[in-house]
Amino acid sequence: MVAGGLFFALAATANSGGYRYGVSDQAFYVPAIAMTLDSTLFPRDAEVLAPQVRMWPGRYLFSAASRALSIDLPVLFALAYALTLAILYAAGIQLGRALGLSWWATAALLVFFTLRHQIARTGANSLEGYMHPRMLAFACGLAGLAWLVRGRLWLAWVAVAMTALVHPTTAIWFGALVAVGTAVAPGAASITARVAGATVAAIAAMVVMIGVMRPDFGVMDAAWRQALQEKTYLFAAEWPASAWLLNLAYPLVIGMIYRRRRLTGRAAPAEAALVTGVFALVAAFLVSTALTAAGITAVVQLQVSRVFWLLDALAAAYFAWWLVDDVVARRRHLQLAVVTTLALLSAGRGYYLLVHQSDRPLARIGLPPGGWSDAMMWLRHRPEPWHVLADPAHGWLYGSSVRVAALKDTWLELSKDSAMALYDRRAAMRAAERRAAIPEPWVTDAAVQGLDAK
Repeated sequence: MVAGGLFFALAATANSGGYRYGVSDQAFYVPAIAMTLDSTLFPRDAEVLAPQVRMWPGRYLFSAASRALSIDLPVLFALAYALTLAILYAAGIQLGRALGLSWWATAALLVFFTLRHQIARTGANSLEGYMHPRMLAFACGLAGLAWLVRGRLWLAWVAVAMTALVHPTTAIWFGALVAVGTAVAPGAASITARVAGATVAAIAAMVVMIGVMRPDFGVMDAAWRQALQEKTYLFAAEWPASAWLLNLAYPLVIGMIYRRRRLTGRAAPAEAALVTGVFALVAAFLVSTALTAAGITAVVQLQVSRVFWLLDALAAAYFAWWLVDDVVARRRHLQLAVVTTLALLSAGRGYYLLVHQSDRPLARIGLPPGGWSDAMMWLRHRPEPWHVLADPAHGWLYGSSVRVAALKDTWLELSKDSAMALYDRRAAMRAAERRAAIPEPWVTDAAVQGLDAK
């Protein structure tokens, strides 16, 4: 079990291009935690960060952990990343065994989990090569689905509650699935749990939606939608046919294999609750498609397409059962061969991505050495509340944002400012205005002086 966990962690990290700090979505999470630890930070950018900061209560958990353990964020994030993989590994085992998968099929499922890939038109990946609270929440949510299949409804709701503490928007979809599953779970003994679960779900939904998300059911105007034009996953009505085919294949695979399991008498007693929840999520997505096309702000912000991330993991579990426990069930040597082949595929892919494609170390806890990091460290230790003017694409060009590496305000960070524009119209207009002000060519004395004056 320990050896399997070590392989899982190494393969998952390698297939993600190695573990890194300060990259991608951490351009929001690092400043959010830093602001919680020190309210004097980001005197200018606090208004841009505030709408999404308000929606993420997990910042209190991370800041409390940083204080209690007396460690800085790079070390804390590395520990949280390791914890995420450990919970994901344990949740994968629990889900596989709850569904009645053999140990060989469960091993195949875990290998599938190491194969990082993008979930079509959701803005999410199945794994991330850095600490992302969304991944930690996802791992806890999967554990909840395993408890749902076992009929342990109270534990399923505990897992959903843990998910909500870490990442509320991810918890919404796990909570919705567990709520539907709770309503249809078999057995008279579950009546109390159904009532309690429905009550908890209603209260939690109100807290998340009203207290955290503060939904706006108005309509996004044209200017706001224009500022979100790069976020192509938000409006499903505009997806290409290939994205629809890929995502709707998930419930098809789950439904067909579940039918096969029922016909052969190998479905788990409470498995119908899980599958019913799956199709409820698909129905919610289909309804949301019309609402996002109409530009209903709260529905766009919910990013309902993320339900396919859950379905991706469940489809992997069902496919692992079909491949290992159905197709080659009576041939033990073929089960071993299938799992070994998958493991070698994962290891080989991870080696290629890590060594041949990126030439990065397996893990780097702090910022990478180089001129950019040196400059950011120099800025960080300046006591003045400076406003840093850097190439708007600096987060992508150098791997870390000014807000992450220097903890200083920056004029514009294209990739993250456009993402945060989803949650606030003023932030969207600010990012759009500054993006329009970028001169061509960018790196000239006149351009820099012009922006400095503005």
